[in-house]
Amino acid sequence: MAKSQNSDAPVVGKKKTNHLFRIITWLVTFGCFYLVYQRTDAAAAREQLSLMQYLSRFFGEANWIAWLALMVPYSVFFFVVDAHVTWRVIRWFNTPEIKLKNILPIRASAYILSLVNEQVGKGAMSLYLYRRYKVPGWEAISTMILLGMMEIYQLLLFSSVGVFIGYEVVQQASSSSPEALPPDVILPAVFLVALIYLPLHIAYFRGYLLKGWSLRDRPLLHTLRQARPIHYLLIALFKAPNLIIAIIVYTVALDLFQVDVSGLQMLAFLPVIFLAAALPLPFHAGALLLWTVLFPEYPEVGVFSLVMHTFFVVFNALIGVLFLPKANKELFGSDPDAGTIDHGNSGGGDEQPAEQAD
Repeated sequence: MAKSQNSDAPVVGKKKTNHLFRIITWLVTFGCFYLVYQRTDAAAAREQLSLMQYLSRFFGEANWIAWLALMVPYSVFFFVVDAHVTWRVIRWFNTPEIKLKNILPIRASAYILSLVNEQVGKGAMSLYLYRRYKVPGWEAISTMILLGMMEIYQLLLFSSVGVFIGYEVVQQASSSSPEALPPDVILPAVFLVALIYLPLHIAYFRGYLLKGWSLRDRPLLHTLRQARPIHYLLIALFKAPNLIIAIIVYTVALDLFQVDVSGLQMLAFLPVIFLAAALPLPFHAGALLLWTVLFPEYPEVGVFSLVMHTFFVVFNALIGVLFLPKANKELFGSDPDAGTIDHGNSGGGDEQPAEQAD
């Protein structure tokens, strides 16, 4: 009996930790929404309007037809680029036999699962690679880790370019929000830390640094051991079109909502906002608040961002629904195009690095 109680203790402890984490994330989310509400309500009061009148005017002045004509092709473009870079990385590090046509339905259907949780969507990709190509789960997850890491670095790269070119725009945002942490100090510091870390990261996982540390040998880090500098560069380049188009789309979309922003502001701030959206908060509350901090003269952009994000994830999920029959066939049916190579169990750190980055 005592042994059974001891074995249950880690499970109980994990459940308590998960409950505590959920409580904290929801409290932070409510705090973000409250701050956005305060800023927007204050702007409405300055114009002697109620909050609902203020927001109704904001949305009533928008050109919704042009906005839809902008967002629909943007969402499709994002999906194609996202599927392409996922396919490339899986070819390099997991199974070179896979074809882009096999990835498209799985990546699209993962958007449906991502409505609930982004990690569930990544889990679907890992399940597909295991069932159809016998890629061990940890190796597939390690590829998703590399993709996630490069997503962050791509955002930091574009934001650093925008901050460098338009530093006065960042200073203006800092002076307009004195109660917030100054972006003109925080952003350069973050860029510097990221710049220092990346070569150390690559050197460590390639075995040139801290050779006695065995962390790199874990199966979960399989892809990081294999990745060479050229892979990091190519992933960033393959992902770049999505962010470039996003900057253009958001600039035009804000203009359709009668919000006057420059492309330079979007270049500097949108990647940082996307980083905040990656925080594990419901409704991307971190990005919602950051919009109002970076554009204090337009607090209603917080609600605008919520509309943009909601349309984007829902439309991508609809793309997933279109591909769902094919995805089910890929996962659970027989397909002569699917590979049958058994990659075996992922073990230590003696794998040969990927030799091609085509």
